[in-house]
Amino acid sequence: MQFSSFTALTLGVLLAPAVPLMSATPVQFQSGATQTGLLELYTSEGCSSCPPAEAWLSRLKKNPKLWKDFVPVAFHVDYWDYLGWKDLFASEAYTQRQHDYAALWRSRSVYTPGFVLDGREWREWSNRDELLRPSSKAAGVLTARSEDGRQWKLHFQPAAGSGSSSYDFHTALLGFDLTSDVKAGENRGRKLEHDFVVLALASAAGTNSNAAAQATIALNQKLASAPKQLGFAAWVTASKSLQPIQAVGGWLSSTNRVP
Repeated sequence: MQFSSFTALTLGVLLAPAVPLMSATPVQFQSGATQTGLLELYTSEGCSSCPPAEAWLSRLKKNPKLWKDFVPVAFHVDYWDYLGWKDLFASEAYTQRQHDYAALWRSRSVYTPGFVLDGREWREWSNRDELLRPSSKAAGVLTARSEDGRQWKLHFQPAAGSGSSSYDFHTALLGFDLTSDVKAGENRGRKLEHDFVVLALASAAGTNSNAAAQATIALNQKLASAPKQLGFAAWVTASKSLQPIQAVGGWLSSTNRVP
């Protein structure tokens, strides 16, 4: 489904302080030296075309290449809420992110479901059982480490000859096995299932040190729902750019959740 483009300010992600989370043990994720793809899905519970795309994305949970060759994230947008169903996972900030991509591509509209692979529009998902082959592009090593699941230390060692001198870091908390009983809109009467849902998003500009970049990011972990499983994703871009250079991610232990 398609919507015309508009301009809006990007807002921070605000989630209801209902379910506090914490990490029981330190965790670290590290990419390889070649590029790990960042796969973004823009979706909505108000869109009847989205469930097949989300089902396809959910199948990636069992793909052995997950987190190694690609990192999926699902951004729920809010521009279908006017149909009568408010998507609780949606954010104006995620809608604005999709519009920023449309502007970058000189497109006058956005649509759902919409996939973005490494910063480029990707329409081939419905004809593929799996993603493209692993990239051989040298990107650099991205490391994300946290002692408590809240404060994340990001470090990026770019590949030799990198064209960027300054970087931005981005982190996302992901929810899995989430469900919604939709009462209105195009999916009225359906029980929708979601995975790789971006529940919290935070970014920071990196500081350079010895040809590397680093940043510390506080990731909000007070959520409006209690996912059965959590995951983490991080990616690095050139400063003020949308296109990811490297991505990393992984599962967070279910023991990190406090009832």
